Amino acid sequence: MPNALDFIPGGYRFIPAVFQYSGGAAALPGHAVERVQFRMPVPLKQGFERIERHISGARRPLTSLCACELRSPAQFTEQGFRAFNESYVATLEKWKLYDGKVNPVARSNVCPEVDPPAEPSFHAFSFTVAANNSAPSFIIAGSAEAREGGASYNERIVRRGEASLDAMREKARHVLGEMERRLAAFGYSWADTTATQVYTVHDLYPFLADEIVRRGAARSGLTWHYARPPVQQLEYEMDCRSTLRETIV
Repeated sequence: MPNALDFIPGGYRFIPAVFQYSGGAAALPGHAVERVQFRMPVPLKQGFERIERHISGARRPLTSLCACELRSPAQFTEQGFRAFNESYVATLEKWKLYDGKVNPVARSNVCPEVDPPAEPSFHAFSFTVAANNSAPSFIIAGSAEAREGGASYNERIVRRGEASLDAMREKARHVLGEMERRLAAFGYSWADTTATQVYTVHDLYPFLADEIVRRGAARSGLTWHYARPPVQQLEYEMDCRSTLRETIV
């Protein structure tokens, strides 16, 4: 896991990952992360416009954007996902968040199984504000059951093509481990979280107690979104966070 880097213009640290997102963002001293959720999904272009207005209204720079939560109509092919990501980062580049190589903004992007949006849309976003509170404040990006590395998704998916109870347990165990690695990169653990989300259309109850609750991942409860990860053949995704304030607009 790469060391976290400071992104001074945004007031946060981040875990370097891939061009479309970071592994997570954590507020630097003197800052805190605020999360804003849209009451209904907002199409990407309009979402960026509303985010710009909200952040500017809070008298914060656009570089304070530290995480995006997206909803897409259906799972992408690997090629389709890359094309979407290239379009998505164009606004981040314009806002001086993405320099063509490194992207500090964390992200989750999932596909609701029932009543999905007609086009890729925003569900929520997070940004940093000035704060003296020293409590942990961070967003850990969504991760599905694909091992880190440069190979294609097909080569990296844990138990690809399987959805048995045993396979789902193994997928969940991998994702939980990745969440813990990302938390540790900031010096945090499950004990520091205020919310954990899981995204799957498969039954997680058989391993909820021993794989999720017992390791502390549901200390503030668990929000289960009946949704799929963004790329075809992925079946299970999670993210987590610690925020001082959350708003619905």
